[in-house]
Amino acid sequence: MLTQTTTRVLEPSELDAALAILESEPVENAFVTSRVQVAGLDPWRLGGEMWGWYADGRLRSLCYSGANLVPICATPEAVRGFADRARRTGRRCSSIVGPAEPTTQLWRLLEPSWGPAREIRAHQPLMVTEQVPAAVAPDPLVRRIRKAELDVIMPACVAMFTEEVGVSPLAGDGGLLYQARVAELVGAGRSFARIEDGRVIFKAEIGAATTRACQIQGVWVDPEFRGRGLSEAGMAAVVRYALADVAPVVSLYVNDYNTPARAAYRRVGFREVGAFMSVLF
Repeated sequence: MLTQTTTRVLEPSELDAALAILESEPVENAFVTSRVQVAGLDPWRLGGEMWGWYADGRLRSLCYSGANLVPICATPEAVRGFADRARRTGRRCSSIVGPAEPTTQLWRLLEPSWGPAREIRAHQPLMVTEQVPAAVAPDPLVRRIRKAELDVIMPACVAMFTEEVGVSPLAGDGGLLYQARVAELVGAGRSFARIEDGRVIFKAEIGAATTRACQIQGVWVDPEFRGRGLSEAGMAAVVRYALADVAPVVSLYVNDYNTPARAAYRRVGFREVGAFMSVLF
């Protein structure tokens, strides 16, 4: 029996079908789900296209194609369909990121035409917690950033991004898109920091948020203050805020080679439940 398959850009009218797939894996898909819940499937509002893979007329898998290329609940057959489409359109993204297994397959298919990558992070543990930290006391000085403090938090955000990704977020457009994203998180009450004498000592953001799960990103401690446990106490504070105000599950993913960060997150109460992969261009 032959199975009819196709890959195409989703229409805005297919929002419910797309959300059903996204919400089947609320932690893994938190980043894309949060965007779709706000923007729908209109490419202009979403900041990219949502590709769908169909078998026998039914939507089975998704792939977000914007600044990132993200396979979502993607079967091996769907990944091949997404890779074919990505080859035809050419690379428009700055990274491929997603659950390790389909992302590995996707990159294997795209590398001959899209490679080489600037960096490959093949195993990034995905960690979650549903509990207020018991072993680490939250830092009482960590709080939400106010809108008037955007100029205070921005240098720390730029330093974190540059250290983590290897390039400055101010390159290209002068940082307009990055600054807009930081301002969006501040305005939404999802940017947190410990500030002393106008200096950011610790910071982190809840970068993605749905009613079922949220994702912490951008964790950073001023290099002068590292090794003092500030990241653990700071993360404990952010987790407490997240569980109280945002979602019942808090997640993050971390580079496997960052042993100190993984140990700190475990002490705060996070456990590993899977893995992501990132391909950076």
